[in-house]
Amino acid sequence: MIIDTASFVIHICLTMKTASIRDLRNSFPTVARWIEEGESVEITRSGKPFARLAPLPPAGTRAVAMPNFLARMRENFPDETVSGLGSVVNYDRGDR
Repeated sequence: MIIDTASFVIHICLTMKTASIRDLRNSFPTVARWIEEGESVEITRSGKPFARLAPLPPAGTRAVAMPNFLARMRENFPDETVSGLGSVVNYDRGDR
């Protein structure tokens, strides 16, 4: 049996889940699991949407300090000069 997963995934991404007030009252663990998985849930009353439950954005990301590779190279190899990336590639290739 062959299943076209591409259309299945697109369908899930484009369809927002809905839940009625009764669904929230009777099966909140299911709705909570949808939200934990990153989906927004539209809440309906009498078939008309009136609210949306959405997952919180992830906690603030840490800023990552990028190391200064050129400064480290100059510190470890003070006699070497860097004239461009081409010279590094040629040096690594050797006599090939």
